[in-house]
Amino acid sequence: MQFAPSDIFAIAIVILISMSFHEAMHAFASHWLGDPTAKDLGRLTLNPLKHIDIFMTVLLPVGLILFGMPPIFVAKPVPFHPDRLKYDEFGAALVGLAGPFTNLLLAITAAGLLRAFDFPEGLFDGLLLFIRINLAFFVFNMIPFPPLDGSRLLYAIAPEPLQRLMYSIEMMGFFPLIFFLVFLSPVVGPIVGYCVDSLTCSFLGPC
Repeated sequence: MQFAPSDIFAIAIVILISMSFHEAMHAFASHWLGDPTAKDLGRLTLNPLKHIDIFMTVLLPVGLILFGMPPIFVAKPVPFHPDRLKYDEFGAALVGLAGPFTNLLLAITAAGLLRAFDFPEGLFDGLLLFIRINLAFFVFNMIPFPPLDGSRLLYAIAPEPLQRLMYSIEMMGFFPLIFFLVFLSPVVGPIVGYCVDSLTCSFLGPC
């Protein structure tokens, strides 16, 4: 798919806004639940510069685009100490879920505006883009594969052997995730796209 320069600029702006809310809410949830680590490191902010990782947020998606693959945008992880949180593993699950559910709430809010008001075409298209990107953030991050946010919920309910396996994967950093997405993107991509389409239609009315 070819994008005009204005389209790419709009997509970049929406991604930065959506990512900033996502990461800031991780930080807020961890602080609210008793761990000040993210706040002390300056991550309790909507400033996107605080959440960008030069490799995962910039170089990786550019490289994937150059190789003709779907871009993957991953922000710098918000650090927190699960042992400092209230509610133990369920506290960590709440921290994990705070990010993607913030994106879901942003999408629902924008969809409500589109249904309530008659926007001009350019603004309508911008809000629709905002909805779809935030839904993509929500769906993608809810995949229960470490270190994605959905894995935090799985940690809280998984038996100990599975928790140990997930922990081992998480300790490898982003390389297992990159491998997972690059080689399974023909499967994962259409599923994420279908979920985004379905949610968009459910929020805006019949498609």
